[in-house]
Amino acid sequence: MRDMTIQVLIADDQEMVRAAFRMILDSQPDMRVIAQAATGLEAVDQARRLRPDVCLLDIRMPELDGLEATRLLAGPDVPDPLNVLIATTFDLDEYVYRALRNGACGFLLKDGAPGLLTEAVRAAASGNSLISPSVTVRLLAHMAPHRDRPARSEARPARRGKGGPGDLIEPLTQREAEVVRRVARGRTNEEVAADLHVTLSTVKTHLGNVQRKLAARNRVEIAAWAWEHGMVDESSPNGGR
Repeated sequence: MRDMTIQVLIADDQEMVRAAFRMILDSQPDMRVIAQAATGLEAVDQARRLRPDVCLLDIRMPELDGLEATRLLAGPDVPDPLNVLIATTFDLDEYVYRALRNGACGFLLKDGAPGLLTEAVRAAASGNSLISPSVTVRLLAHMAPHRDRPARSEARPARRGKGGPGDLIEPLTQREAEVVRRVARGRTNEEVAADLHVTLSTVKTHLGNVQRKLAARNRVEIAAWAWEHGMVDESSPNGGR
């Protein structure tokens, strides 16, 4: 039986990046790098064989890029998906949404602080967290529609994007929409509960309902949907309208 140590696979075509990530992660008492890969094909092969808790993937790699590797390891058709964390830079923002649709559960900036890397890995290992809110929210906001376009009502079905959530099975309730806006701003379940003066279990129930209505697999997909459909007001600290 596996202990509580988070096992990580690092895939990046730059040896210096792999070495830096490994040094940071192996210095943590609850983490261990169990494999490294320099190509996407190698990453997929090792991930399928070793089944690490987190696959930390670069986007640009030879043989198979990180986006396609993500689809093979965590995509909609994968019966037992792995937790994939994408390492990216802001000049690669155009790829982030595709990574999300392919099953990535979070994003990390390569030039971020070491503490950001460990925070991201721990969150990705949990499989249900918005990682690094200051990073994820900024990336999702960058992909949001232009603000001169009218916001889409949460009560109307959205056009489904390929491979991800889009069509609402039924409209969100007002409270569900309030939860979604806060999740899209990077709030934790505990913070959402405090904001709305409800219990933690109530927040989890609302999120479960939203996931069902959107056919979303995790809260990152919920957050992306909210930004994509203009539900988040960047000027509001709680994301409300």
